[in-house]
Amino acid sequence: MSQPLAELRHISKTFGGVHAIEDVDIDIFPGEVMGLLGHNGAGKSTLIKVLSGVYPPDHGEIRIAGQAVRIETTREAKALGVETIYQDLALAENLDAVANLFLGRERHTRFGFLDEEAMEHETRIMLDRMKLRLPSLRTEVSRLSGGQRQAIAIGRAVYFDAKIIIMDEPTAALGPEETEKVGELVRELKTHGLGIVLISHDIHDVFDLADRVTVLSHGRVVGTVRTSDTTKDEVLSMIILGRMPNGRDQPGTAIDPAS
Repeated sequence: MSQPLAELRHISKTFGGVHAIEDVDIDIFPGEVMGLLGHNGAGKSTLIKVLSGVYPPDHGEIRIAGQAVRIETTREAKALGVETIYQDLALAENLDAVANLFLGRERHTRFGFLDEEAMEHETRIMLDRMKLRLPSLRTEVSRLSGGQRQAIAIGRAVYFDAKIIIMDEPTAALGPEETEKVGELVRELKTHGLGIVLISHDIHDVFDLADRVTVLSHGRVVGTVRTSDTTKDEVLSMIILGRMPNGRDQPGTAIDPAS
């Protein structure tokens, strides 16, 4: 069995007496996409915010590369290789791809000036390595398509050594062509051994990209299944009914995608 990039065990988080997530177990493996599904309020956002350092868990353990860690800030999560790409992408609309890639982490010459040449060179190398395509590195983000903006946000995460990328509704408000481009980016990330957590309300997108899906309901894990071993109707039933389909095992030991 391959070593998970991240293991979350018995994770719970409560807000004012309300259990947002309770006793949640998930694993994230290298080179796989793990889809996270569930109704609004199921606990998806809280779970990813625990992993990304927005909220510390009340109970449970997080292990990164087999080592128990405490993640209490987003800075600590990033230092451990966990990056989150939210739906709004957190890009500066009036800046170009290079400036956005290095925003807050700019390169400087030995004289203290911005090293524009070095940053552009490194941006080009990184985008080529990840097969990310942009019409121009110097085009303002406000003039780029939704898929191209996703490419910049993904490129920024990869450049700063992300091992796990959490993508929150990456294809929301995108047309079919742009959605396919984002899918191509996700598939490329897999080939580089990254673990991707994909949160989406679109079950079709999840089945197109995910190796496994975990369904949450009322803050608890309903189950984790391989997309190759199930159907969209079965997963939809898990979401609606909050239980595993008849004849399937209840959630327990994590599924290794390589097994």
